[in-house]
Amino acid sequence: MTLGSGGSSVVVPRNFRLLEELERGEKGIGDGTVSYGMDDGDDIYMRSWTGTIIGPHNSVHEGRIYQLKLFCDKDYPEKPPSVRFHSRINMTCVNHETGVVEPKKFGILANWQREYTMEDILTQLKKEMAAPHKSEASPASRSNASEQSG
Repeated sequence: MTLGSGGSSVVVPRNFRLLEELERGEKGIGDGTVSYGMDDGDDIYMRSWTGTIIGPHNSVHEGRIYQLKLFCDKDYPEKPPSVRFHSRINMTCVNHETGVVEPKKFGILANWQREYTMEDILTQLKKEMAAPHKSEASPASRSNASEQSG
């Protein structure tokens, strides 16, 4: 642990931080459309996690359940986890072949800060799913998006 100069800011050790996140994930987040937990309860390093996002209402993703894998390397939370959709999804920040969320195309990963959590990533991905997109949506969803924005 290190104390910040000029205050009492404490750097929480990695495992304590991950235990906090595990507890939050098990309790459920908000309206229940986003959840996450550990893949293997015996993994003492708490590296491999599974996230679930239920597609937002009034979007092309509505009614679909998306599974994601999050991997927290030894540098987490100093560096973001790697995030990969296990389910196929069409989003501009996701590599269509591998399902990997590309950090350069997804703001929270590109501008990662230690305070961010896996919950923040999943919630932000859900917001991104709900946002109307121009070129990648089907013609029907494009017309719906233009009606909503107009």
